[in-house]
Amino acid sequence: MEQLFDLALINSALRVLTPILLAALGGALCSRVGLFNVGLEGFMLLGAFSAVVGNYYFGNVFYAILFAIAIVSIFSLIFAYLSINLRANVIVVGIAMNALAAGLTTFSLRAIFDVKGAFYDNTMVGLPKWNIPVIEDIPVIGPILAGLTPLVYLSFLIAGLMWYYFYRTKSGFRFLAAGENPLAAKSVGIRVARYQYGAVLASGVLCALAGAQLSLGQVTMFTEGMTAGRGFIALVATMLGQSGPLGVTAASLLFGFMDALSIRFQGLALPTHFTQMLPYVVTILAMFFFKDKSFQKDALKQGSSSR
Repeated sequence: MEQLFDLALINSALRVLTPILLAALGGALCSRVGLFNVGLEGFMLLGAFSAVVGNYYFGNVFYAILFAIAIVSIFSLIFAYLSINLRANVIVVGIAMNALAAGLTTFSLRAIFDVKGAFYDNTMVGLPKWNIPVIEDIPVIGPILAGLTPLVYLSFLIAGLMWYYFYRTKSGFRFLAAGENPLAAKSVGIRVARYQYGAVLASGVLCALAGAQLSLGQVTMFTEGMTAGRGFIALVATMLGQSGPLGVTAASLLFGFMDALSIRFQGLALPTHFTQMLPYVVTILAMFFFKDKSFQKDALKQGSSSR
């Protein structure tokens, strides 16, 4: 049992939950303005691929992340235009974005790098691993926080800033009002479409960071479909956390821990296919305990007051 549950497991959970948490926070932003964004998976995949492309051509991790943010932002603006201005069904648009991202990354992988399946270059440098001098010497906290990338710390910081923005600022109250009752918000002069565009764009930035953590933080390579459903797990984390930053963080911690536990099980001679399905089984089980119906209402009213 000690080999199964130790401090290294928590450290691994923090690594693997970061992409889920970042994408889930992006989904929470969209949900708060009445847009049910199911395109998180596609945005994450585009971010992962763009980060590798940027790293390969620019030779700099920071520029690679900026490049990923720029690419995903373009697609998120397309999502916003179709959903907000053209009033297309947001569920259909999100599914289309996922399909577009899967096909585009596969095509671009062959067109740019002339390879199939995966791309790896040993000259590329991934995200730095931080070992904070003072903290790493603390008995329990040190091993837990050892070797984490900056995006791990940034994800929790963003969650805290989102909570403060939602519940402690005037702009945050207007942001929430734009999603709770768009017609009433418009009647008092709140520009609902502006907040919706801002939420979708911010969601794209967070998904780009999530993809960069996948392709440059956990590994330094890109494989086709490497998000492996994490965007949908992030969507469930958004729903399970009721679109609140703290609730979303707690739900992401649960899924991250299950993902890390599945990796640990692989070292115990258990069947690989059984261990890999553990996070997804937990995701399905979480949906059974999800009682709130507000997301179903958001999905049904996309053509009316949710915009």
